[in-house]
Amino acid sequence: MSTKVNVSEVRGTVDRHFGEYLEDLKSLVRIPSISFAGFDEKSVRKSAEAVAKLMKKRGLENVEVLDVEGAHPYAYGEWLHAGPKAPTLLLYAHHDVQPVGREAAWTSPPFEPVERQGPAGLRLYGRGTADDKAGILIHLAAIDAYLKSAGKLPVNVKVVIEGEEEIGSVHLGMFLQKYRERLSADVLVLTDTGNFDSGVPGITIALRGLASLEVEVKSLKGPVHSGMWGGPVPDPVLALAKMLSGLVSSEDGSIELRSIKDNFKEPEGAEYDRMKAIPFDETAFREASGMLTGVEILRRGPSVPGQLWRYPSLTVTAIQASSRAQAGNIINDAAWAKVSIRLVPGLDPKEVLDDLQMTLKQAAPWGVQVEFSHANGANAWSTDPEGPVYEAAAIALEKGYGVKPVFFGCGGSIPFVRPFAKALGGVPALLIGVEDPHTQAHGENESLLISDFLKSIHSQVELFNEVLKAWK
Repeated sequence: MSTKVNVSEVRGTVDRHFGEYLEDLKSLVRIPSISFAGFDEKSVRKSAEAVAKLMKKRGLENVEVLDVEGAHPYAYGEWLHAGPKAPTLLLYAHHDVQPVGREAAWTSPPFEPVERQGPAGLRLYGRGTADDKAGILIHLAAIDAYLKSAGKLPVNVKVVIEGEEEIGSVHLGMFLQKYRERLSADVLVLTDTGNFDSGVPGITIALRGLASLEVEVKSLKGPVHSGMWGGPVPDPVLALAKMLSGLVSSEDGSIELRSIKDNFKEPEGAEYDRMKAIPFDETAFREASGMLTGVEILRRGPSVPGQLWRYPSLTVTAIQASSRAQAGNIINDAAWAKVSIRLVPGLDPKEVLDDLQMTLKQAAPWGVQVEFSHANGANAWSTDPEGPVYEAAAIALEKGYGVKPVFFGCGGSIPFVRPFAKALGGVPALLIGVEDPHTQAHGENESLLISDFLKSIHSQVELFNEVLKAWK
């Protein structure tokens, strides 16, 4: 089959059908596909089935919902008629989402997508609008536009949409073992990262890894009256607070774990210079992050933007003893927290988790009991963006957005990337996406800048064509 197509015509098709693609996205956002334990697993399967249905609607073949034991389902489809001389692109996104957080903090219901004006323009608000259901539609809209315009694609494509990325891709090894041959490809394209700024595309070349666990501190069989027993009876909440406070420096928030201090290497030379050259607008940073007036930015390294992907960080993502509604005059029997550490190259997740457990146990005061659970880890990932495929991606993004892309890192983790790129034999991995600094992924009022959504689809259309030219 001839692979020559008129890219301008394909982009025109995207413009004419963009309203349909936006509605497709809204239909996926309405499904509360939260993959975390304790939420409705049927909703995640419903989401996978909806994605599979959409794949068929947009022209993919051999569409299936793929399962491995104990895992949330994946959706898969392919179009492989560009011929053996054309490259095969494996297109990745995920359909599962984070919990909504504080529902009262949402301006509109999290699973009822709403268009309204926001930072940088008209935005679509709702959980998963940007992370990562928009990523699904970037792939499917570009495929659909090619098939509508020319009846063919310039490249072969395989599309895999994961159902448990937000919980660390915990069954990825089993999935790769079961479906590795079906997923073979020449280039990996992931639409689960972000742009450097609104209207400024980015290509992500580094991801932090992750080490997380839950810790529970107990001192009593049940809560007791704080007046009758306060003083001689240890408070497990205070005990946990003391344990957690020693994990980071009070000066700059740097992590005090030996496994990190001994193995982390500061950037130097050309890497230092590249990070130093990245522009930083403190006012915009404070506004995008929602930092309150007077709160300090904890600075490390040559630049704040570089710090977000090149330096490890520790966060207590949840903590619980009693609750505001049940805050009686009691000594709580137990206190619980989830601790998350973002890792960088050179840091081993298992070593860090072992060190974290030992450090917390040693810091436990007053003989309180300490228990750990749900320890998970994923390695950091980075790549050198050299070669024709990365050049093709840069050209495609510039054509789609009208602005040169920025090569930069992402502070988040995508556990899928490192093992999958390795399983495919080290093929080039292109990490692009449509989040911007105002998206608030994982937070309340997550949103997608609609104009960038359109530009990202145009860029994907260009990417298929540019990769083919680079391949030749």
